[in-house]
Amino acid sequence: MARRQVMIGRALGTVAAALLAFSVAACAPEPDAAPPTPTGAASAAPSPTAMPIDIADFPFGPSTSTTPLPSDCESILTPDIRASLEGIPLNAPGMGGGIRPDSSRVCVWADPGASRTSLVTVVGYSPERAARDALYLLGVDDGYLCYEPDEGLRCEKSGKDALGLSEGRTVFWRDGVAIDTQYRNLAPQGYTDGIVKAIWG
Repeated sequence: MARRQVMIGRALGTVAAALLAFSVAACAPEPDAAPPTPTGAASAAPSPTAMPIDIADFPFGPSTSTTPLPSDCESILTPDIRASLEGIPLNAPGMGGGIRPDSSRVCVWADPGASRTSLVTVVGYSPERAARDALYLLGVDDGYLCYEPDEGLRCEKSGKDALGLSEGRTVFWRDGVAIDTQYRNLAPQGYTDGIVKAIWG
C-alpha cells in the first residue's frame, strides 16, 4: 500500500512539473522572434537641415546694359576654379540659390553640413546710380578698398571671423551688371577676375 502511494505521488509530481514547464514555455517569447520596431522609428541618421545663406544687400534691379547675364552658375567659372570647387554642392536645396524675380543669378557653393564654409555669388542687373552710391558707401562707411579695374568699379574687403576663418566680400560693377561675391572659409584665387573675363571677355 505504501509503495502504491509513493508511485502515485511520483506520478503526480511528474505531471505537476510538466504543467509548470508548459506554463513557463507558453509565456516565454520564441527565441527567433525579433522585437517589434517602434512606430515611426528612423531608418537612417537624420541629414543636416539646410539653412539659406545670409547674403548682404546690393541694389539689383532693372538697368540699362548691353551685357547678357550668364545662363548658369558653372559657365562663369574658369576650369581651374571649377576644379577647386569640385565636391562642394552648388545650390543645394534650401540654401538660397537659384534665379530671383529680378533675374539675378544666385550661385551658392556650400555643404548644408558645413555652416561656416560657403561661397555665394549674385550676378544681375544693377542700375548705375544706385550701384555707384552703394559702392561709395562700402568704401566710406565700411572700410572697403575701392578701385577701377577692367573698365568697371570694384570694392573688396577681407578679414577673419570669431574662429579665425577667412571671410570677405568683393563687388564688381560694369555696364549695368553687378557681381557680388561673399565668402566664408572658401575663397579660390582669382575667382572674381575669372567671372569678369567669362562675362566680358
